[in-house]
Formats: sequence, structure tokens, C-alpha cells
Amino acid sequence: MNGRAEPHASLDPRLQWRAAGTADMDGWAALIARTAAVERPVWYERRADLEQVLESKKNPAAADTILGFDAQGVARAYGRITKNPEGDKAIGYGGVDPGWQGNGIGTGLLGWMEARTRQRFAEDAVPGATPRLRLHMEQQHTHQAALFADAGYRIVRYYNEMHRPLQDGLPAVVLDEGLDLVGFGPELHEPVRLAHNDAFRDHWGSEPRDEEAWGFVVSDPLARPDLSAVIVEQSTGRVAGYQLASHDTVSAEVRGYKEGYTDLLGVRREFRGRGVAQALLADAMRRFAAAGMDTASLDVDSENPTGALALYAKMGYAAVNSSMAWDKEL
Repeated sequence: MNGRAEPHASLDPRLQWRAAGTADMDGWAALIARTAAVERPVWYERRADLEQVLESKKNPAAADTILGFDAQGVARAYGRITKNPEGDKAIGYGGVDPGWQGNGIGTGLLGWMEARTRQRFAEDAVPGATPRLRLHMEQQHTHQAALFADAGYRIVRYYNEMHRPLQDGLPAVVLDEGLDLVGFGPELHEPVRLAHNDAFRDHWGSEPRDEEAWGFVVSDPLARPDLSAVIVEQSTGRVAGYQLASHDTVSAEVRGYKEGYTDLLGVRREFRGRGVAQALLADAMRRFAAAGMDTASLDVDSENPTGALALYAKMGYAAVNSSMAWDKEL
């Protein structure tokens, strides 16, 4: 591919296809917004998120994105993949304008993603790795489920979106002896990255976050460091656990309530069993409530090995929505 996205035989010839560029940001974001207005996902990418896509060096947009335009130059479909160079999978993202769905365009985009995934695995040359593409979808999007199943994908994991009303009383923040709870600032960006990679090394599907990937986390347009916190060990300053939060004002208008969302919650193995996660969640609820939020929310792997699902239920969270991960070995 010579480092640039190229049309693939599977792509619909009614659209003109090319890699995404800076000049396409508004049209790309408008396409995603039109689709979201009909499909009503919990969250969707906006212009600022797409700008981050273009900044990636590991997943250059010139090779790992594709946009389809109609005769008037309006973006009607898109696809992209991401992959860590040492990773065992690529992750695919895509969408088709609601007015253009049902015409095989989505199937064609899957074909492009699969072809690009094979190329990425060949480029990265990870010994013994079998090319694998992973797709995510929310349970209510049955048209996506049909598309994925027809293309040979299978469900490999379920996730639960969980909510906890903040009007029902808030738990106390109880810290074990020798631990301190502190705010999340720039000086903790790197220590928390290292703690995250350590905490999630036993989680299914998780891969280490390098500096670029972590930079996108801490500079996410929706990130709220003021609603986030870190627990450190007093004697060493070592990060024991962390809770990184965000707030989406657009989602609040659409869904009718203000939501403090825990993007990442992790506890290092040697600190588990000391109430670190409970203290971080209790602190998060209090921060969310003080900021005028109605609900605390998060997502959890239904088979999380740390027993997180039971912990969240004990703290008053309840499942409100499900999503799935689908895999296909290429």
C-alpha cells in the first residue's frame, strides 16, 4: 500500500474512496453525527476525537482510514482500524450514512478493514501472530449484529454499562492505613500509565498503553481530571490505584441526565483486597455529585477476573445496557 489507504475491490463503486485528511474533519464528524441521531449510541466520536485519529503515528490516517464520498462530495461511509505494533489484534471502526444503509456498503467496508488488518500484521511481523479483527457494538444495534455474523464474526465478550444514581446517598471514602487519595494532575500522568499497564495485564483483551496511546487518554476532549483521583502508598509514593473520569455535555442533553463516567479504574495486584477500588468509586461519586451530576456510570467486562461486577453491584450500580466484542481470525 506504500503507506496510503487505497480502494479495495469490496468497496462500493458508487462512492469515491480516499483516506481521511484534515480537510475532511467537518464532513466526517457530520456523517457520524447523522448516524448517531438515528442509531442513538451511548457515545460517538466527534470532531475533536477525529483530530486525535489524524495525529496518531502508530496508526497513520493515510493508511488506516477510508472515507466514501457521494457525487456531491458528501461523506457517506467510513472505516478505520487501529493496532498496536506488537498486538495480537486490530480493532475496526466504521459507519454508513442511514440513507445509504442496506446496499452492501457496510459489507464492503468490512472487506477493506480485513484487508488492511492483514497488511498491518504483515508490516508489524509479530512472530506466530494470526491476523485478527475485533469489532464492538451495542446490543440494541441488531443490524450490526446481522452484518457481523454474516461476515463470519463471533461474539467473544460481553460488557455491561452500569449506572448508579447519586441521589440515593453516597458511600463514605474509607482509606486503608498507609494510603493517600490525591488529585490527578500532569505529574501523575506517567506513574498512572505504568500503574494501568500493571493493573490490566491480567485483563482479557487488554494491551499495554504506550506514550502515544496514553497521551490520547489524558488529552481526551471529554476528560475531567477534576473528577479523577489516584491512591498512592504513603511510604513509597507508588500508585496503588486510579479512577479517571469524563463528562459528555452533548450526551447529557440527549439522554436527559448528567453523567459522570469512569473511563478507567484500576488497582495494582499487590494492593487488591485493601478497599482501593471502593474508595476510588466512593470518591468519584462525591466528585460527580459536587459537580452537579445525576448519575455515576462505567462499563465492565462481564467476566472481569477481579470480581469488579460484584463490587459495582454492591456499591449500588445496576446494568442498563450491554455491548459485545466480535472477533474474526483472518
